Amino acid sequence: MTAVARAATATGGSPGLWRLAFERLREDRVGVGSALVVLGFLLLVGLAQLGLVAPDWQREVGVPFAPPHFLGAAPAIAPLADLEQPAPAPLLDLSAVDPLAAYYGAWAQGAAQVPTGDTVRLPTLVFGGDRIGRDVLAKAAKGAQVSITVGVAAALMATLLGTLLGALAGYFGGLVDDVLEWIYNVFNAVPYVLLIFALAALFKSGPLARLFQDGIAPVVVILSVVGWTGIYRLVRAEYIKHRSREYVRAAEAIGVGHGARMFGHILPNVSHVVLVQLSLHVVSFIKAEVILSFLGLGVSMELVSWGTMLAEAQTELVLGKWWQLVAATGLMALFVTAFAWLTDALRDALDPKLR
Repeated sequence: MTAVARAATATGGSPGLWRLAFERLREDRVGVGSALVVLGFLLLVGLAQLGLVAPDWQREVGVPFAPPHFLGAAPAIAPLADLEQPAPAPLLDLSAVDPLAAYYGAWAQGAAQVPTGDTVRLPTLVFGGDRIGRDVLAKAAKGAQVSITVGVAAALMATLLGTLLGALAGYFGGLVDDVLEWIYNVFNAVPYVLLIFALAALFKSGPLARLFQDGIAPVVVILSVVGWTGIYRLVRAEYIKHRSREYVRAAEAIGVGHGARMFGHILPNVSHVVLVQLSLHVVSFIKAEVILSFLGLGVSMELVSWGTMLAEAQTELVLGKWWQLVAATGLMALFVTAFAWLTDALRDALDPKLR
């Protein structure tokens, strides 16, 4: 039984757009698997935000640059009492040259009374430790919270802004189209990198710095303001093409308002274009966050993201420490690939030419 037949049987009549899209998406195994991976990352982001995952990522739990190890604990560190002690040096009378010499004996007796304990064993670090002994896996999990939040939030804002402005320009035309085209040309005329740097300086040290104390909010606003132009251009062209088609004219003839025609009739038929742009922007914005964090214009130094981890990994690679680079890029590649496959599945499910 096809998706259309199953949807018609379940609803007792002609299936709706979203019902039919859900039935077709459920048949796509790659899409379902990608959706589970994306939901897993979003769950990780939510748990990290609540402090249930990697709450102590800043704690030093191992030796600096501890290599990855999977079976049991790291090699034990022998207690000080078991180490071979050198022969005591002859005592010298330092009271004449050192005013603290009289206290050395008491300090030595106090240090001898400190219990050495059993052998110190370090916890298992699957992805090793960083330069100060922090767990790289915990850092990567916490970094996923920042990078995914920045990428998804900025992409959603840019997509919403570009879709809304493109729908207004393409549907109404005339003066509305002229004004929005002028705004689009102004943003598009400024080089992409220079516009990002200018906005970053404005939000970091300009008059808007007091309004955005959080390290994530400025990056989200910067990327969304810069990235809406491409979505606007494509959505505007789709609305110009669809506004004169028969189903829109029929809706107009029966008295359907402009808002219902724009977002109830035309938007579902161009949603596959919007979804593709959303996927591309999530990927590009995560990369942009990496670049901005590397240049010091991204998230604040108190936070950790995949971008800050990759910036640290550049200096570690010189020393042959590769595990932080693998952890950050591995999780990033997994999320980006799953998100792209899910968006492709949604596009195929919503594309009117494939129904």
